[in-house]
Amino acid sequence: MFFLFALLPFAAQAQLKFGYLSYSGAIKMLPGYTLMQENMARLKAQYDKEAQRAEDDFNAKYQAFLEVQNTLATPILRKRQAELQELIDKNVAFKAEAERLLKQAEADMYAPLKTQLNEVLKRIGEEHGYLLILNSDNDNLPYVNEMIGEDITTLVKEALTNQ
Repeated sequence: MFFLFALLPFAAQAQLKFGYLSYSGAIKMLPGYTLMQENMARLKAQYDKEAQRAEDDFNAKYQAFLEVQNTLATPILRKRQAELQELIDKNVAFKAEAERLLKQAEADMYAPLKTQLNEVLKRIGEEHGYLLILNSDNDNLPYVNEMIGEDITTLVKEALTNQ
C-alpha cells in the first residue's frame, strides 16, 4: 500500500491508473467455481459420515462399558478403559487429519481457478493500462479516488462470459 501512496503524486501527471475488485467475488464468477464447491461438499460429507460412524461406534462401546463396569475385575476394567481412551485418541486424530486434508483439497481445487482469474486480470490490466489491480476484500480498500482507480468487476464478468 505504501508503494501505491508513493506513486499517487505522479499518477495525476502521468495518467497512471489502477483497477480494483473483490477477488473472492470474482472467483465465484468462474464457471468452475460451482463444481469445485460441489466437490468440496461431497468430500466434506464423506469425512463427516466417517467421523459420525466412529463417534457412534465409540458411543455404543462406551454405553456397553457403563452397563458392566461395576461387574468387571480391575484388570479387565482398566483394559476396557484403555480401549475407550484409544478410540477417543483415534477419533481426535482422524478429525484433525480430516480437517488438514480438507484444507489441502480446497487449496488444490482453488489453484486452477486462481490461475484462471489471474490470467484474466493480467489481460484486463494490460488492455486497460492499469499500473496494478488491487483486491478490495476484507476492507483493504476503504477509499478510492475514482480519477485514478476503477472498479473492474464488470470488466472481469464480461471477460469470463466471453471465454
